[in-house]
Amino acid sequence: MVRRAIESRPDKKRRERLVLLEKTDLLAAFAASGEPRIRVRQFGAVNWLGLWTLYLREVRRFLKVSMQTVIAPVVTTLLFLAIFLLAFAGQRGAVAGVPFAQFLAPGLIMMAMIQNAFANTTSSLMIAKIQGSMSDLLMPPLSPAELVWGFALGGVTRGLICGSAVAIAMIIAVHVNIADWRLILFHGVAASLLLSVLGILAALWAEKYDHIAAVTNFLVMPLSFLSGTFYSIDRLPASLRFVADFNPFFYMIDGFRAGFIAHADGSLTIGIAIMIAINGALLALAHFLFARGYKLKP
Repeated sequence: MVRRAIESRPDKKRRERLVLLEKTDLLAAFAASGEPRIRVRQFGAVNWLGLWTLYLREVRRFLKVSMQTVIAPVVTTLLFLAIFLLAFAGQRGAVAGVPFAQFLAPGLIMMAMIQNAFANTTSSLMIAKIQGSMSDLLMPPLSPAELVWGFALGGVTRGLICGSAVAIAMIIAVHVNIADWRLILFHGVAASLLLSVLGILAALWAEKYDHIAAVTNFLVMPLSFLSGTFYSIDRLPASLRFVADFNPFFYMIDGFRAGFIAHADGSLTIGIAIMIAINGALLALAHFLFARGYKLKP
């Protein structure tokens, strides 16, 4: 009777009512069958698929513009190398028992890695915040830890790719030895992770690109340039040695360089412990801020 009455109405209203009736019949059939209307997908302790998808998104994002994100840092670092070699190589003898070029190369590689790891996470999150697409990242079933690690690992990957590209390019001009590949791998990954998570924290705090520029100019760049990238800290006066002792960038570059030239200006054990502690603290802070939704929700 109800269907006949609906079919007797004008075309537009008849179609709307028939669609509504069909939906009602479908819901009634689901209820009669005892099946739940919505099934919640179970991911387990970690949503590996979601984490992998976010990581791939971050990697493909910077590889899409590889000329800007990979090739440009290689060219810039090679220019630094050329300028320092032309300006100082003839005036400087051996540094830490190796030629100046071999001492300088690991520091430049590390500087390229950390700068690009930092830039990857800051640019990704700042673009999402400014364009209003942050909700697209918060809607998927990803926990705060999965979001942090997805962004952080994307930054680590960019840092390692840039560092590898710079190292390959430098082999043409500098004779590079590998004394301990374990030190190189650990400090390369740990340093890229540290700057990648620091970039996450900076992007969460920042409200515009000027804030990111302030962090880069007043924190990242001074710490990297005062970390022994271009000189041995043995040349510092004793009264200024604390500048390196309290600079985490010194330990990442010193340990990374030790993997190439088998010489460290500081304690490798202390440096490794500091790197692990700082990374753990920054990851915990980033997880806390994501869990609270700090400056993420409009």
